Amino acid sequence: MIFDALGNVFRIPDLRRRVLFTAGMLALLQLGAFIPVAGIDGHALQQMMNQNTASGGASVFNLLDLFSGGAFRRASVFALGIMPYISASIILQLLTVVSPQLEQISKSGEEGRRKINQWTRYGTVAISFFQGAMLSVAVQGWGTPEFPLVPNPGIMFFFLCGLGMTTGTVIIMWMGEQITERGIGNGISLIIFANIVNRLPQAVARASYYVTNNDPRFTPLTAMGTLVVFLIVIWVVVGIQFGVRKVPIHRGRMMAQLRGSQHHLPIRVNTAGVIPVIFASSILILPATVAQFAGKLENVEQVAWVYYSLSWLSDQLMPGTLLYTILTLILIIFFSFFYTAITFNPKDVADNLKKSGTTVPGKQPGKKTEEYLEKILNRVTWGGAVFLAFVAVLPDVASKWMEIPVDISGFLGGTTVIIMVGVALDTVNHIENHLRVRNYDGFRRRGRIRGRSGM
Repeated sequence: MIFDALGNVFRIPDLRRRVLFTAGMLALLQLGAFIPVAGIDGHALQQMMNQNTASGGASVFNLLDLFSGGAFRRASVFALGIMPYISASIILQLLTVVSPQLEQISKSGEEGRRKINQWTRYGTVAISFFQGAMLSVAVQGWGTPEFPLVPNPGIMFFFLCGLGMTTGTVIIMWMGEQITERGIGNGISLIIFANIVNRLPQAVARASYYVTNNDPRFTPLTAMGTLVVFLIVIWVVVGIQFGVRKVPIHRGRMMAQLRGSQHHLPIRVNTAGVIPVIFASSILILPATVAQFAGKLENVEQVAWVYYSLSWLSDQLMPGTLLYTILTLILIIFFSFFYTAITFNPKDVADNLKKSGTTVPGKQPGKKTEEYLEKILNRVTWGGAVFLAFVAVLPDVASKWMEIPVDISGFLGGTTVIIMVGVALDTVNHIENHLRVRNYDGFRRRGRIRGRSGM
């Protein structure tokens, strides 16, 4: 049946173009990860990161390298990945909530959304150049006298590094927008998904190497336990993605004839999808990156309390640590409610039900229906948010407790698994929608995969 569905994808010209366009963009993304930034010795950087990984250090660089699909390890122009764009999106969305002017602009239709998107792009450029410039200052003192990471440091390297990485992030942002508009699914989420999956074969190869060479850091028993946890997390994430609370409704006679026999309003357990996980990871990476970069500056070492404070912050914001776990739980729960409030407005839903002649049994149309829907939404969101948060941190804590090597645990953490499964389900849902509109069978004959809302 899956092969029949795949065949149907290529029988529809518009869907075939969208799928091939998405695949082409993701292929260009992987090729761009090999374009180096001028002035950095990529071999020296890769050697430094390999030494850090071999020693078991859970450096923030490994986290950046994971979300950039290995571009950071290669000192590529794509080294910063899409995270600056996500950070800018978070800032704009938070400002929209606290600023009445921005909120009015965001609700002013297509023109308002165009302005918000334009400001998000400007913010992406600013954040990218700041991070690229910060990286250029930090790496000038790295390496050894024989093999310095930056053979020719100076002001020229500062501008080349900042400009090169900013350009790379802008190109990735453009790719994501093009995939969303002309491809399949949400482009930004697909880029993160592709970068994580790109590193997955390497993690499997490293795990096989550890097991076959009887490495005490990853024994066959540990490998079996890791696989079990990995499969359980996938099963739980799929359950969260499919979970809905069905609110009974009563349609008018004409609406029932037009829309069929469905007499319930589905409210998803996880309305926000994987967005809270992506946002939480993006926010936690930023301070850890600043601390990691700043802690390696030569001048910082002369001020002992600053140096040790930055080193402590960098160490504590690694996956599996207590502070990282607590902050992850808080941020995922917060963004679950925040993004749910943006995508599902009980007042608008109640007004639409009233206009269409649809009622909730036992509730008066309008304000009473709104309060009832808001009450259900809060309960459902609490359950989904807490469940999602614990699923995100438990594998990281287990990996830390089991002392699994960082080059394996980074791919098996709850954050990466949730992103991979959530984006995959979302993409399948978009493809199925195209197939069903044209009366083709999808990947599943019964039911419908309800994917998350786009970013």
